[in-house]
Amino acid sequence: MILIYRLFLIFYASVIKLASLFSPKAKKWVAGRKDWRGKLSSFKKKHPDQKIIWMHCASLGEFEQGRPVLEKLKKEYPDHLLVLTFFSPSGYEIRKNYPGAELVMYLPMDFPSSARDFISLLNPSLAIFIKYEFWHFYLKNLKKNQIPTILVSGIFRPSQPFFQWWGHFHREMLSCFTILFVQDRNSAELLSKIGIKENVIICGDTRFDRVIEISAVQEHISLPEEFDDKLCLVAGSTWKEDEQLLAAWYKRNPQWHMLIVPHEIHASRIEEVLALFPGSVLFSELNNESISDLVNVIIVDKIGLLSKLYKAGSVCYVGGGFSKNGHHNILEAAVYGKAVLTGPNYEKFRESVDLKKIGGSFVVKNAEELNELTLDEEFIRKAGERSKQFVFENAGATEKILAFIQEKRLLTKE
Repeated sequence: MILIYRLFLIFYASVIKLASLFSPKAKKWVAGRKDWRGKLSSFKKKHPDQKIIWMHCASLGEFEQGRPVLEKLKKEYPDHLLVLTFFSPSGYEIRKNYPGAELVMYLPMDFPSSARDFISLLNPSLAIFIKYEFWHFYLKNLKKNQIPTILVSGIFRPSQPFFQWWGHFHREMLSCFTILFVQDRNSAELLSKIGIKENVIICGDTRFDRVIEISAVQEHISLPEEFDDKLCLVAGSTWKEDEQLLAAWYKRNPQWHMLIVPHEIHASRIEEVLALFPGSVLFSELNNESISDLVNVIIVDKIGLLSKLYKAGSVCYVGGGFSKNGHHNILEAAVYGKAVLTGPNYEKFRESVDLKKIGGSFVVKNAEELNELTLDEEFIRKAGERSKQFVFENAGATEKILAFIQEKRLLTKE
């Protein structure tokens, strides 16, 4: 299995290098990993004696999931430096200047020599992996060097390789963790069935803590006055299928105002969304004097605003639910006490399943189903109350993780 894994890594890296000739994202993936040893060596020379906490995330969503833990650790252990790594450009490019870490970089591919040299050069006091990042040679070297290693907000399903008859190689990676903090009892029970019991703690999902932190920060985003007085649907992280559904619904419900926040905002995507909503304007053009005061639909062509814009909605639609990967983060909307709508692919997200069970979130497969929902004041109020209560009742995972780190003295051992 080791040979197959190594061949897969070689194949994957080769495909990305080939794709980098015509894909900007792949080009960043390749360029960002050049001379990583030099970057890491230079960093260590500047900070030769300081202890390091290392957190690794696949992408932006996982970073936001791990961020509460990282920032609490920074506060509790200010003498430690924070190093943050990403696998994907969609995480690194947005957070490469994150002020909470002393170093942000791409994680080198999990080749034996790369993992060995990375761990040897960095020599962290604690390693943190978020949700589903499992890299064999990194984990093996962390265990070999007796470096405490934790998984934050892990979620496990029966279909994963760990639970298959041929999954010994993957199960071996799980044994490298000092502790696995999992989101729910189902995950703990699955791990127990393969003999992993002693190093598992059910503590919930740190994303609940993160969205509560975001909602507590008062930040005003200027919108036309009429958005304050009328029904408004905020659609976040939308893809083409979401936008087509919403455009068909809006034709039958022109009394609503809408904020559309596409998942991607490059020029061609923005043009597609503008074409679906005739008369809509771009968020970046709202201060243009030529724009009419009678604005009904705003297309948001700027990143970093979505978690705040959800607050402006009467109802929030979270996009991505028509893709195989499922919808984006519904908690960013639910924390503000909003009724939440998604597409049909939601079942891989525990929080989405649970919120739908209690009537805070609803599935719509097409414009007709959305139109059949009675989005009146009473519906919106009751669903919103359920959503907000759900978020706050599930908070606290970050404190449990910090308590374990302090109790076991993972960062204070001599």
